[in-house]
Parts: sequence; C-alpha cells; structure tokens
Amino acid sequence: MKTKKVGITGRFGPRYGTKTKKIVRKIESRMKKEKLCPYCERVALKRVAAGVWYCKKCKTKFAGAAYFPKSD
Repeated sequence: MKTKKVGITGRFGPRYGTKTKKIVRKIESRMKKEKLCPYCERVALKRVAAGVWYCKKCKTKFAGAAYFPKSD
C-alpha cells in the first residue's frame, strides 16, 4: 500500500530497511518521470531495457545510463 510518507516503496512493506527504501524511492521517482528525447525534444522516451531507451515519436533507439537517458 502506497502512502504519502513512503511513496512508491510502500509495496515493500516492513522489509529491506529505511535507507534502502529511500535510495530506491529516489531512483524510481526520477526514473518514472516523463523524459525528453535528446533527438526530437519531445516527451516520448521509454526505457526498453537497462541502458536502452526508445523514443515513440521519432522511433530512435539509443544507449544511455541504466536508469536515466543521460548520466549526470
């Protein structure tokens, strides 16, 4: 069950500890936001696999970071 305090990591319940869930929450909340395609500048990116990204508009497939299109 998702709550305001734990957000997306509420699915883990009491398992895995607070610190681990904070790390997962930070990564997943950023990962699930809409992302701009670096080629056509539209919000249409989809993560196909770890490090593989696909734009639904311009049909471009490219390699990026595991959780985000570009590494910071």
